[in-house]
Amino acid sequence: MRIDVVTIFPEYLEPLNISLVGKARARGLLDVRVHDLREWTHDKHNTIDDTPYGGGPGMVMKPEPWGEALDAVRACGEDREPVLVIPTPSGRPFTQELAVELSQRPWLVFAPARYEGIDRRVVDEYAERWEVHEVSIGDYVLAGGEAAVLVITEAVARLLPGVLGNVDSHRDDSFAPGAMADLLEGPVYTKPPLWRERAIPEVLLSGHHGRVARWRRDQAFRRTAANRPDLIERCDPAVLDKNDRALLAELGWTERADKRFGRAVPSMEE
Repeated sequence: MRIDVVTIFPEYLEPLNISLVGKARARGLLDVRVHDLREWTHDKHNTIDDTPYGGGPGMVMKPEPWGEALDAVRACGEDREPVLVIPTPSGRPFTQELAVELSQRPWLVFAPARYEGIDRRVVDEYAERWEVHEVSIGDYVLAGGEAAVLVITEAVARLLPGVLGNVDSHRDDSFAPGAMADLLEGPVYTKPPLWRERAIPEVLLSGHHGRVARWRRDQAFRRTAANRPDLIERCDPAVLDKNDRALLAELGWTERADKRFGRAVPSMEE
């Protein structure tokens, strides 16, 4: 996969040289190129922003530098159109599903904005010939989109073949596609079996794969109900078994689940 990032702060992207992403780059699995937007300005002050039409606070990033930069990136690229990713609080929420989708694209170009954002005409211009995703990493506002680029790149890169040492590592992630896609991942443990008088849950030492799988699913339900009840609300009733329903009843979800699933959660006597 190739990734290009156009930014006014190239140094912000230095973390892309370390950890998982850095190793993927070193092994040739990921081609990351960072470009300074100011290289496509033509005045002595390297101006990349101006006041907004219609008034209001803040500044807006000018279309001319962005247009020239994106055209230059495309011109030195491959024989295909890239996917343009624009981090913005007003974009589509970034999810594991979207990370999987982007990991299947061979070429991503990131356009992280600063100030009040990029002149809208830039988005409209490239949407006519490129696939464009305006993406939000959360319901909050940062000083710029570079942090979001780091988040999205790492989420996408770890899904590429050969990046993770164990190919199964991401299959049990929170939000990973599959039967437990709407559940958060439960707690994990490693050696030693006893630490500060805290023992590993006995079931994990049992060697009984069925009991371990059930315990992990129960823990995922407990954590999801506590931290992300909205995910329980939208859980597909078709993936719930008898034990799931009994646990939801134990957690106090019977009344809400009755409304959502149509008696999907039985009483403990049933």
